[in-house]
Order: sequence, then C-alpha cells, then structure tokens
Amino acid sequence: MSLGRMLEKSAARFPSKPALIFDKERLSYQALNEKSNSIAIELTASGIKKGDRVGLLIANSIEFVIAYFGIVKTGAIVLPINILLKSDEIKFILNDAGASLLITSEEFMPVISPIRSEIATLKNIVIRGKSPAPGCILWEDMLKHYKESPPPADLNDAEDVASIIYTSGTTGRPKGAMLTHNNLLSDVQSAVELLGCGNEEVFLCVLPLFHAFAATVCMIAPVYLGASVVIMGRFNPVEVLKKIEEEKVTLFAGVPSMYAVWAGIELPKMNLSSWKLCISGGAALPVEVMKAFEAKYKIPICEGDGPTECSPVTSCNPPKGIRKPGSIGPPLPRVYMNIVDDNGKELPTGEVGEIIVKGPNVMKGYWNNPEATRESIKDGWFYTGDMGKKDEDGYFYIVDRKKDMVIVGGMNVYPREVEEILYANPKVLEAAVIGIEDKLRGELPVAIIVLKENQLATEKEIIEYCKERLANYKVPKKVEFVTALPKTATGKILKRELKKTLT
Repeated sequence: MSLGRMLEKSAARFPSKPALIFDKERLSYQALNEKSNSIAIELTASGIKKGDRVGLLIANSIEFVIAYFGIVKTGAIVLPINILLKSDEIKFILNDAGASLLITSEEFMPVISPIRSEIATLKNIVIRGKSPAPGCILWEDMLKHYKESPPPADLNDAEDVASIIYTSGTTGRPKGAMLTHNNLLSDVQSAVELLGCGNEEVFLCVLPLFHAFAATVCMIAPVYLGASVVIMGRFNPVEVLKKIEEEKVTLFAGVPSMYAVWAGIELPKMNLSSWKLCISGGAALPVEVMKAFEAKYKIPICEGDGPTECSPVTSCNPPKGIRKPGSIGPPLPRVYMNIVDDNGKELPTGEVGEIIVKGPNVMKGYWNNPEATRESIKDGWFYTGDMGKKDEDGYFYIVDRKKDMVIVGGMNVYPREVEEILYANPKVLEAAVIGIEDKLRGELPVAIIVLKENQLATEKEIIEYCKERLANYKVPKKVEFVTALPKTATGKILKRELKKTLT
C-alpha cells in the first residue's frame, strides 16, 4: 500500500471526522483527501512526474500535511526541509536532491530568493501566501477546484521512495535517507501495534513536521488509524496543556526538554483526564526528568528511539507491559536489533557495543551516495552509530553516540552516564558532557550546565557532587555554566556547537 492509498482508505472510513486541527481550523478526512488530490493534479499539470523530488519548506500547519500527501500522490518524492536552515544549507539539499519544485511560504522567501538561480533543477516554486513572487505559483490557486479534482492514479509501488529526509549532518554534509512507502507504513503499523492505539486517539503534534519523528508518529500514524491530529506551531508549556484540555488530547509525542520544562513548572488547574500517554524520542530522556514528570502529571512516558534511516522508530517501552526507565525498550514488532563489536560480532548481554537494526523500516539507502550506504548497511543490518547494550529481557539501552564517546587515558567515558548523574542534582535543569583534547590523557570530559531558576552553584560544587557518584576518570574536569544549550529544532542538544566554543 502507498501513503496516498492509506489516506484514501481513512477518508472513505471517516469522511466527516476531523483529521487535522490547527488553531480554530478543522479539516475533515474527506477534505484532506480532496485537497491533496487537487495539489497532486496541479503538480502533475506543472510537469512533476513519478520520481521527481519536491521540496517542502513550510512550518507546522494543515498546509504542510496537504502538501505532503499531494506530493506523494503524484508518484514524486517529498523532500521535507528544516525551517531553521539558512540559505546555503537549503541550497545544498535542493541541489543534492535535484529538486524540480519547491513548496514554501512567503515567510521563507528571504532565504530562498537569493539562491533560486543557483539551483539548476528547480523549475517552479509554489508559495503559500497572499501574492506570488515573480515566476512563482500561488498555493491558493492550486486549491480553487479541489472538490471537483478527480483522484489521481496511484503510481506508487510499496518499494518506491516516498520521502528523502536529510540527516542533521553531525559530521560533514547532511545525507539524504531514502524512505520508501513500505518503510514508513511498516514502521507505523509496528508502532501503533506496540502502543495499542486506535482511531479514537487525538494526537497532539508540536514537534516540527519536517522531522522524521513527527512525520511518522504525529502525521502518518494518526492518518493510518483515522485518528485526529492537533497541530501546534511552537511549544509553550501552558498553551500546550490548554490545548490538551480543550481538544481532549489522548497522546502527546515530545522530546526530553519538553518534559523537563513541564516537570519544572507549577501544574495549572486543568482537566487533563483525556491525556493517557506520552512518547519521548529524539534524544535520551534523563531518568530524573521521567520520574519528576510522572510524579506530577500521573501520565506514563514511553521512551523510544530510532534514527531517521529507520523511518525512524526502532524500539519503544510498551505502555502495557514492563517499562524500564533509562531504556529505549525492546524492538518494535517485526524489527530486529543487536549489539555488535567493531568487527560486527554479536556481543553478550550487558556488554556495550554498536546498536544495529534490521527490518522493513530500514531505509533504501542514502540518496546519490552509494559509498555511505555501503558503510552503514551491511548484510541488511543498519549500523546506527549508537553505543548501547541490551539486558536479559531484550530491552536496549543507549550509552552514547559512538562519535560522542570520550576516551580518557584509554578508558571509555560515555557522556550519557555522566549526564544522568548531573540531571539528578536538584540544581541542574539541563546538562551536556563533551570531550576536549588533552595532551596527557587524550581527552577530558567537560560539563556544560544550565541551572534551574533562582539556583546557584560553583564549578567546585558540581565536580565534588560527581566525585561522590562516579569513577574519577569519568568526573568532569571543567564545568561551564550557560543560560541555554544550543539545540536542533527537535530539542536535541548540538554538542558540536558546544565543542566549537570550548576548542
């Protein structure tokens, strides 16, 4: 089944049910299907054909979802673009993917206009806004006759690429992960099976839809189920809680920093009785944050994980079953995970090695990059670059990113372990541990800390606190206090940015 056919099936089952809710606007499943049909027909008329790449640079909105499904219904490949990127970064992605068309909003034209002439393959730009720029198509014009638009022919096979998502590029240039219709749908089917979700759910999506986590869990999954999605543009802790109360939200997917904020504020007097489940992903969830949130809100957080290249969910703690704080849970149904050494040999239970993944959710490969594909996929296994271990129950634990590991005098220091200790300190709001070069020991661990409001601490105090709880070689040798940590749009701490300030 293709993503377009999936939407058509849900629209046939639940035509009048709200599919998308944004602010005061509500869009039914029938209207979502019809509007995406209209976009598909107009894109085809403009010259888009099967296999073409179409950029999508739009903030969280109903239009993002309409455009996404409209693109895949043409047989083309959707290319979601991080809305925080600058002109040169966007230019690289559009050129690397050979994008034929870009769908965007007026607000992003200041970053697109300077580079348009430098993208040789880009034939057209569709703009959502009041007036089109010269040589552009107006979004609203593509929807004028949406109720009369016939459904386009389904040109997609299950193994056709549906989306190319460019990874964050922590080393070198970003790489485009090619995710097929089957990759995405199989991941959704496995995730909703594990979570026990049904069409009665009301999801809340405040994560950026250009990111794999939000696209799969907060957009494709609810459309697959025939559930409703409340979309918000930004995370304001109280406003999101109000929306949960107002729309009777049942499921929230977020990143650890969101739960940390909620755990730290006074719980407003609201009726949140509809809210029954939280999912955490995108970064490691500190155990202390989980405990503090659940104690205050009485709602379980199921921590999961997975890289973009795996569509992206690979594992998750089950809501009905054993949840192990600090773990990313067992693999999803029909997904296989293992721990191997540097030679690809399976390691025993409890030993730390690289996490590898196999299953129908693993990407087709990196776009236009066969060398990187060969390096990351071996015998059908995707090598994640995450260092982890598994326990006797088959639950996996991420110790750290392979490239983030700090080696002190030949001893491995996993920043995650040190960060967990720091998060347990009642004065610490957020913490990141990185390695800096040292002539004697190779590297030394350094802690960068954001303190909670109205809290004071000294470097010596934090170091002594760690010494009581960690082996000496793991204790940060330096502590920096900052007001905020640099993060990606999904809340993942940018350690490479921190390293630039300290090296």
